[in-house]
Amino acid sequence: MTNPLLAEWTGPFGLPPFDAIEDADFGPALEAALAEDLAEVVGVADAAEPPTFANTIEGLMCCGATLDRVTGVFFNLAGSDSTPAREALMREYSPKLAAHAAAIYGNRPLFDRIRSLWERRETLGLNDEQARVLMLVHRNFIRAGAALEGDDAARMTAIKQRLAVLGTSFTQNLLADERDWSMPLSEADLVGLPGFVVAAARAAGEERGAAGPVLTLSRSLIVPFLQFSPRRDLRERAYKAWVARGAGGGATDNREIAAEILGLRQERAALLGYADFASYKLETEMAGTPAKVRALLSAVWAPARAQAEADAQLLEERMHADGVNAALAPWDWRYYAEKRRKAEHDLDDAALKPYLQLDRMIEAAFDCANRLFGLEFRALDLPLYHPDARAWEVTRGGAHVAVFIGDYFARGSKRSGAWCSAMRMQGKFPKVQHPVVVNVCNFAKGTPALLSYDDARTLFHEFGHALHQMLSDVTYEMVAGTSVARDFVELPSQLFEHWLEVPEVLRRFATHVETGDAMPQEMLDKVLKAANFDQGFQTVEYVASALVDLAFHEGAAPADPMAKQAEVLAALEMPAAIGMRHATPHFAHVFAGDGYSSGYYSYMWSEVMDADAFAAFEDAGGAFDPEMARKLEKHILSAGGSQEAEALYLAFRGRMPGVEALLKGRGLAS
Repeated sequence: MTNPLLAEWTGPFGLPPFDAIEDADFGPALEAALAEDLAEVVGVADAAEPPTFANTIEGLMCCGATLDRVTGVFFNLAGSDSTPAREALMREYSPKLAAHAAAIYGNRPLFDRIRSLWERRETLGLNDEQARVLMLVHRNFIRAGAALEGDDAARMTAIKQRLAVLGTSFTQNLLADERDWSMPLSEADLVGLPGFVVAAARAAGEERGAAGPVLTLSRSLIVPFLQFSPRRDLRERAYKAWVARGAGGGATDNREIAAEILGLRQERAALLGYADFASYKLETEMAGTPAKVRALLSAVWAPARAQAEADAQLLEERMHADGVNAALAPWDWRYYAEKRRKAEHDLDDAALKPYLQLDRMIEAAFDCANRLFGLEFRALDLPLYHPDARAWEVTRGGAHVAVFIGDYFARGSKRSGAWCSAMRMQGKFPKVQHPVVVNVCNFAKGTPALLSYDDARTLFHEFGHALHQMLSDVTYEMVAGTSVARDFVELPSQLFEHWLEVPEVLRRFATHVETGDAMPQEMLDKVLKAANFDQGFQTVEYVASALVDLAFHEGAAPADPMAKQAEVLAALEMPAAIGMRHATPHFAHVFAGDGYSSGYYSYMWSEVMDADAFAAFEDAGGAFDPEMARKLEKHILSAGGSQEAEALYLAFRGRMPGVEALLKGRGLAS
């Protein structure tokens, strides 16, 4: 019987045949695809003809099509709908894939051909995108250790394989802790909780086969529980479980894994001649150096901490007024901040949430994309990888642009957080291919599903990433969509969040779940006025995580990451009632892979630009100014990584912004 992962995908839009794929198909498909890719690469490396851009660089672009297809499906499913079989495959194939990549980057004849082209680059007659691709390929080989020899080359290969194993273990340990913990809630425990929290707890209990409602570690459930539960004892128990993910001792403890990862990263950087891993990692980012990252974070930290400390005093006074004679604790902050928001802004999240229906917020994101870029969305009835997932065809002027898949609900088989990925990237070489883009979120299920304002912002954020993928218009997949500097990749996503706060968008799409009435103007005004509420807290918890990440990778790797984390927080004089957004044992951004290692600051670096970029719309003709939308698509969304990030932003805006726009946007400017 033909393996459906290896057969030609002849269904609509060339989508994977999800209904025919079984877990048992992945192992044989990966083995076959790895062998095919290696043979194709060796063919390029051993070609008898002298190296040219066409037979070497474009030759490499033609390799690995089957591997890309198989891994595109596998890694999407491994994150969004894990099974024991898929987790076992991850453990087995992560080191194999790392070894495969090492074999390609360690192919000396291939590197010699690439190096020859690089040395002759001025004579090759390349266009701008080709020159960019050649530079990136050469740089990637150098940074992967292609120039290393002997024991150093062998050690680099071993390090990469071990890091792949450790990253997989870190992720699976975190998923296990999130999946295995729950707290049963009695009817008495539900007293004081809004209806949407109760409904979400009941749905979580049903999903887990429990006898009644339960609290889980899904952010979309535990955060509103911490906001609204009047039971301080339950809030404390829930919060401590939430922050203890990956640090509970036993088989799923991530602390020793984190230490080993940091040590191996430092060794990897040293083999390549860098002082430390942060210097290696940041060399190719917009920031360039650890010093520039620290300067940005430090400029934000002081005003954020001052605001948070002032807020903490007010919240503690409220707590004492409730008869709780204790210091404000992390499990108290959200509860008393919600009380304060209701008192100062007359804004109750429980009253707001019925206006934020998931389906209407999806419509809102689609409508903004239509008004800005002319995109249209048509629902598709196709077999997908999970019943919760939905798909749409994206068109413009009747022409096919992409397929968009949305997978919005939390479940035990899905890792926490929200993300955007592509099962297929845009490209025109060696053939034209349109992207298949996936947004994954972890919203609480309901009938219908209702979002918090933070959830709605997350939906817009991930859809901004999706637009970056869908509107990509480059020749080579290597520079398509989100294939940009890490501290630039968050610009489109964070920029798109601003459209959620455009009054006309909320007036049209924030409609009551029962009456269908639009959000009252009074409530809308309160929502927008409260947009910067509690920014001291939110900024402090984020910047603390970013500074710990940076400290982990500067200088010698810490033998005890938890001690280093404590040292950094003590030096910052971290407010006692605020925890890091991501403590080390569950800091998946940093330890599940190399993506955001030394780079968690990226969200803030991009925020400096997104505040300035949206101001460009407001200064021009409003949020839907057509000329600014055209410039945004031309210079950023469609350009992918075809130029340096700074050049793209300068082409769009004409100048680089300062940190003042960020501080103003967060309400932290003096």
